[in-house]
Amino acid sequence: MYSTCLFCHAELGANEVVEHFPVGRRLAFDAAKGRLWVVCRVCERWNLTPLDERWEAIEECERLFRDTRLRVSTENIGLARVREGLELVRIGDPQRPEFAAWRYGDQFGRRRRQRILRAGLGVAAAGGIVGGALAIGHVAGVALGGSIFWIGRSVVQGAQAAYQRTLRGSPHRVITRVPLPDGDLFHLKLRHLPWIFVAPGATADRWSLSIHEPEKKKKKVSRTYYRFEGENAFRVAGQVLPAINWQGATTDQVKDATSLLEGEGTAADFFARTVQRIKSAKRLDEIEPQRRLALEMAAHEEAERRALEGELHVLEAAWRNAEEIAAISDDMFLPESVGDFIEKHRPPR
Repeated sequence: MYSTCLFCHAELGANEVVEHFPVGRRLAFDAAKGRLWVVCRVCERWNLTPLDERWEAIEECERLFRDTRLRVSTENIGLARVREGLELVRIGDPQRPEFAAWRYGDQFGRRRRQRILRAGLGVAAAGGIVGGALAIGHVAGVALGGSIFWIGRSVVQGAQAAYQRTLRGSPHRVITRVPLPDGDLFHLKLRHLPWIFVAPGATADRWSLSIHEPEKKKKKVSRTYYRFEGENAFRVAGQVLPAINWQGATTDQVKDATSLLEGEGTAADFFARTVQRIKSAKRLDEIEPQRRLALEMAAHEEAERRALEGELHVLEAAWRNAEEIAAISDDMFLPESVGDFIEKHRPPR
């Protein structure tokens, strides 16, 4: 059983209502298909639960949902709030657009609200830098004469940097860890996102994804990169698309993205057709926004399909990665001496 979100690594919380699955504050379940998800309340992503921990919990969720009066339902999807604030989302037999609106609407909408909030904070931070510079501008101008132009330029650059850092965070923030063919892990950071390219392959079902390391001085793409094809390219794209789609989406944009997936076959087919429309290599973040959203939805559903078909090791590896990154995030601002002290005084297992 896991305790952190597979995608944003935040704590999923706990409940004391569902005895067979005391994890999470919002659970979504589909009794007919035997699926149970924990919905992260930070990023609103749906975390599929392990198969062996699912069946009794689904039966318990079904009983709790039916016994709860405080609920709203459509023909296919219902939402109920039970004891201690636990929320249950019951999935019946919805059409894809209706299910997508429930599953992806919250997470894309939350990203959009966070982006608007951070944009306001970024403007305030940049304004504070410019305002402080203006307050001392007269004195600096008298003292430095012609050099005031360069000071003003530095102030503008500093304001821009403050705005971007508030909006997106540190460029050195680790987004995810990408497994490499040699077994090593590449720590993909925020600054790498503009340097991720996709390119069509020799056949209709082949395409590739490459991650370049930007040169610091020339700000150009260097020759040092990691290239992925086939299943590996699909997996890496699924890891990085949530960070690229950080601005979120409106309800209409989610509907448009869902319509792009209709009639496209499997998620892998949709990826291949999208990349094949590109004549040469193209930055992943330059693909149309609605299509990028559809690609993220397709990647998520494909990973879940594989897990449902028995490839639970894929989910187990991803959850292990989430737990490790969460531990790194918790300890990144602590001095090394604090970690040594904790390990020394940790009680025996």
